[in-house]
Amino acid sequence: QVHLVESGGGSVQAGGSLRLSCTISGSGYNMRDYCVGWFRQAPGKEREGVATISKGASSTYYADSVKGRFTISQDHANNTLWLQMHNLKPEDTAMYYCAADSARYGTSTYCYNLLTRRYDFTYWGQGTQVTVSS
Repeated sequence: QVHLVESGGGSVQAGGSLRLSCTISGSGYNMRDYCVGWFRQAPGKEREGVATISKGASSTYYADSVKGRFTISQDHANNTLWLQMHNLKPEDTAMYYCAADSARYGTSTYCYNLLTRRYDFTYWGQGTQVTVSS
């Protein structure tokens, strides 16, 4: 069993920054070998991909709405995934979820398709709330 725990959410004013973290544990899972990523869901809206990072951090993918403002990164030694968010906007308000896949050594194209939800991630965290006020 794989467990994902997010933290770092909070309330900020527009233009502010937050850094989300996600710790992945269980079943010998090492994120170095898998695609992992961040999603978000605002009230009344569908869950959308924010950013994904492929195995070995070889490629990163972002939703157009966050390009240039958000950065996804990972710490393999501690199995921790990060999402650095700058210049936050009210429309970034949402519950943010960490996600991890079960396809070991998946391709970068597959990781991009996970961002676009052509395929679905296997494991999900419980989410952390981000609220941006104007």
